[in-house]
Amino acid sequence: MFGAQNRRVTSTPDPVFEQRYRAMKAKDSRFDGQFITGVHTTGIYCRPSCPARTPHPQNVSFYLTAAAAHEAGLRACKRCFPDAVPGSPEWNLRDDLSARAMRLIDDGVADREGVEGLARRLGYTPRHLTRVLTAELGAGPQALARAHRAQSARVLLQSTELPVTQVVFASGFSSVRAFNDTISSVYETSPTALREKARRAHRLARVASGSGGRSVGGVAGGSVGGLAGGSAGGFATRSASAPVSVSGHDAGGPASGALASAAMASAALATGGLVTVTLPARLPFDGEGVMTFLADRAIAGVEEVTEGASGRIYRRALRLPHGAALVGLEARPDSVVCTARLQNLADLSTLAARVRRLFDLDADAQAIDEALSECAELRESVQQLPGIRLPGATDAHEIVFRALIGQQISTKAARTVLGRLTAALGDRLELDASDGAGSAADAGGASVPGGGRGVGVAGGVSAAGGPTAAGGPTAADAATVTTLFPTAAQIAAGGRAVLRGPQRRIDTIMNVAEALASGDLVVDVGVSHAQLTADLVALPGVGEWTAGYVAMRVLGAPDVLLDGDLAIRAGAARLGLPAERRELARFGERLSPWRSYLGMHLWRASHLPAW
Repeated sequence: MFGAQNRRVTSTPDPVFEQRYRAMKAKDSRFDGQFITGVHTTGIYCRPSCPARTPHPQNVSFYLTAAAAHEAGLRACKRCFPDAVPGSPEWNLRDDLSARAMRLIDDGVADREGVEGLARRLGYTPRHLTRVLTAELGAGPQALARAHRAQSARVLLQSTELPVTQVVFASGFSSVRAFNDTISSVYETSPTALREKARRAHRLARVASGSGGRSVGGVAGGSVGGLAGGSAGGFATRSASAPVSVSGHDAGGPASGALASAAMASAALATGGLVTVTLPARLPFDGEGVMTFLADRAIAGVEEVTEGASGRIYRRALRLPHGAALVGLEARPDSVVCTARLQNLADLSTLAARVRRLFDLDADAQAIDEALSECAELRESVQQLPGIRLPGATDAHEIVFRALIGQQISTKAARTVLGRLTAALGDRLELDASDGAGSAADAGGASVPGGGRGVGVAGGVSAAGGPTAAGGPTAADAATVTTLFPTAAQIAAGGRAVLRGPQRRIDTIMNVAEALASGDLVVDVGVSHAQLTADLVALPGVGEWTAGYVAMRVLGAPDVLLDGDLAIRAGAARLGLPAERRELARFGERLSPWRSYLGMHLWRASHLPAW
C-alpha cells in the first residue's frame, strides 16, 4: 500500500488501486496531494483531479510521493502541476519511520544536514533509512529531498520576481547546475521558460477577466491552472528585495550544510527580503478557529492578532534555522497568506512548511468531519464548525514551555508569565527603515537588557508598489512584535531569576530547559509520538497532559484526547457527552483516530480559552 500502486495487469482485484482509479476518473480534488497518478504511455504524473483524458487502468500506477514518480522516469504534468496542492495528511496520521522522515524532509532537514544528518535524527543508518523509504514510498531520502526542492523552486519561479540565483539557493539547491538539471528532469523545460509560461498565463487571465489581478475562476491571487495562489497553492506575485539582517545569541548565520559549501549561496543569500506566500488548505477549512486559538494565547512582544482590511492578521517574530523572520499570516476561506520578512531566503521553504503545520492545512477535513458526525451529539458542532483544525507549532521548544507554564494556571496568568520571560531573556527585534541593511555578519547587534541582543529587520517595498504586501510586517508592527521567544539555552541560563511560583514547578521548567539545551531531550517533528511521550513523562514534574498537548501541537498527532482537561470536560457536558474523565475517555475511543479533533470541538463548546 505504501509504495507504488502498480498498474492493473491481471484480473485480480486490488481494492486500493480501484479506489484511487475511481477518484481519478471522477476528477475528485479531495484526493489531490494524497496520491499521484503516473501515466506510463505519456510519461507524466498528475494530480487526481487533472482535467486531462482519463487513461486506461493498465497504463496507470499510483504513487504516494512525487519523488517515486520521478524515480519511475515520469515528469510533472504541465497542465495540472501535481505538486501545487495541499500536502498529504498521511505523514501526521502515520507515525512510522517513513512518516517521520517525510516530516523532517518537509522541514528542510535533508537540505541543511544531508541524508546522514536526516538519518542521525531518526536514529538509523543512512543505508537502512534509504532501504525503508524506497520500499514504502518508492524513493530514497535523496530523491524525496530533491522533489521537495523542485517543488519549492517551481513555485518561486512562477510566482515571484526573485532573481534566478536567489531562487536556486532559496529552494535548497547547492549549485546552479543541480538546479537546472532538476528543473529540466522534473518539468522538461528550463527555469526561464517555466517562469515565462506563468507570466504569460497570468497576463492572459488578467486580460480575460478584467480583474486587474483579482481572483480568476475562483482561484485567489489572479492565478490560473494552479500556477500561484488560492486553492492551487504557491506564492503570491509579490516580493521585495528589502534585506533582513539578524543578530543575537542564537540567530542563525549563513546557510549551513550543502548551501555553505557553495560560494554563490553565501552571496545570494547574504540578504533576505519580503516574500508573500499563499498556502492552499484542504477544504473545508476553519482558519478563523485557528486565529482565535492563537489570539487567546498570544505572548506580548512575540505575537499579536489584529484586524486587517480583509480579516484578522496574526503576526509574530520567529526564529528559523538560518536566522529570524517577522511573519504576518492571514486566513482565507481556502488558504493562508503568509507575508514574511526574512533574514535569509534559505529559510523560505522551512517557513512555509511550519506555517502549514501551524494551521493544519493538510488535514483530511472531510474525512474527519464525516467520522465525528457519526456521533449524534457532535453533529451540530461539526455543522457549525466544518473543517476544524488542530493548531500546530512554528517553534517546538516554545510549545513545551507554553505547556509547562500554562498547565496549572489560567490562560491570562500564563500569558503574563511567558511575556515576562520573553521580555527578560528573548532577543529583541529592531526595525531598520533602510533598504540596505547588511547581513547578520555585518549587523553586529547591540546588547539589550536581560542578556538578549538586537535583531535588525529591514524595511522595504513590495513589488506591487505599496510599502509592504497586504498583511505583511510593517514598521508599526515592529513596535508591538518586538522580541523572539527565548531559546531553551537562554531559559536554562537565566530562567530561574525570572520565574515566580512554586519551587517545584520552577525546577521542572529549568530541568526541561537544560535537557532541551543539551540535546538530552529532543522535541521535533522527527520524534515518534510514543518516544516523545515517554521522554517527557520521564522528567520529574511532567505529566500526561503536558506530553499529550505537546504531541498534538508539535507532531500534529490526530488521536490525543486530553480527557483530564477541565475545559474539555466542560465542553463535553455542554454537548451532552460524558463529563467524567474515565467515561469521556471510553467515549473518545469510538472516534479514533480523530480524538484530537474531538478535543478541539469540546474546547470550542466550553466557550473557555483552554491553554
